[in-house]
Amino acid sequence: MSIRKRVIHFLKNPVDNKCIKAILNNMQQEILDHYLKYGMFTYPGLYEEYFKSLPDDIRKIGHLVRWSLIHRTTLEWGNTSTNSDLKFGDMTKVPKYRQVEDDNLPTTAAMLAELFRRDEKGLTLERKVEDKLILTCRHLCVLMASVLKSKGIPTRVRSGFAGYWPWAKKSSDHWVNQYWDRKENRWIAIDVDGSFHNVGFDMYDIPEGKFDYSADAWLNVRQGKIDGNHFLNADGTPGLMAIGWELFYDFHCLMNNEVIYLHHPKIVMPGVFEKLSENELRKIDELAKLLQNPDENFDKLQKIWKTDKEFRLLKGALL
Repeated sequence: MSIRKRVIHFLKNPVDNKCIKAILNNMQQEILDHYLKYGMFTYPGLYEEYFKSLPDDIRKIGHLVRWSLIHRTTLEWGNTSTNSDLKFGDMTKVPKYRQVEDDNLPTTAAMLAELFRRDEKGLTLERKVEDKLILTCRHLCVLMASVLKSKGIPTRVRSGFAGYWPWAKKSSDHWVNQYWDRKENRWIAIDVDGSFHNVGFDMYDIPEGKFDYSADAWLNVRQGKIDGNHFLNADGTPGLMAIGWELFYDFHCLMNNEVIYLHHPKIVMPGVFEKLSENELRKIDELAKLLQNPDENFDKLQKIWKTDKEFRLLKGALL
């Protein structure tokens, strides 16, 4: 019997408050257990014990992870703009042949292996700028999730849009983490990738409404509440199709399958998305509504994950 059916059963068959509380706690624990599990991309392999040896403080972990990576835009802009103070390191020391390594290092194990190959100290604040990995927010979130899961902290990756950058006029695609704080009994959203920037709030406890989750963006545009051009993909693509990419990234992330940027369901691929019927768009609307409250709708999301090939199977690159 599913979690939701069990609750309905007990609501129809009154029990005492202690029993109801136990049921709700069991529901929550099943969800948290899901986010303690590794997926294909977050599985650390032989690096699990190494992760356990890292500091337990989440900010310290985040700082170690962030210092090990250079974002592609930082490499592109060099020692200007957000890196004029060299907080990410001196980009002139990075070899001129170095380019974005997202496609080469999609998994936690691959990222760690390459970090150790370049510097045997692994995740260290002593890492030279020329020995850092050139990766984007998705990869940082995968790495962060893997470390926290290894320490017994339920963690998930979320895909959406961020408009809180000081230079931003629109909301651009971005990935963040959520971890479960057992003391506060809530999910806390963190943006480790952006944590070196001053955005006016704590990046290790993002206030509600600051990050544009993809489900909210999709439904707000579909309902005419926001102009779709407010949301942009990194390649400059605006609008509903770009939001659709993030929506399905988010769905897969919530199922512990943090896919790479090149992979999408066929229905949101260019040349297909533009021809979707209103009924097909409404089907995506229904998924978005569930994604707005992933814990409350966990059973339904898992059912879609297990049964809907259209939303599960991906296209792109060699797929």
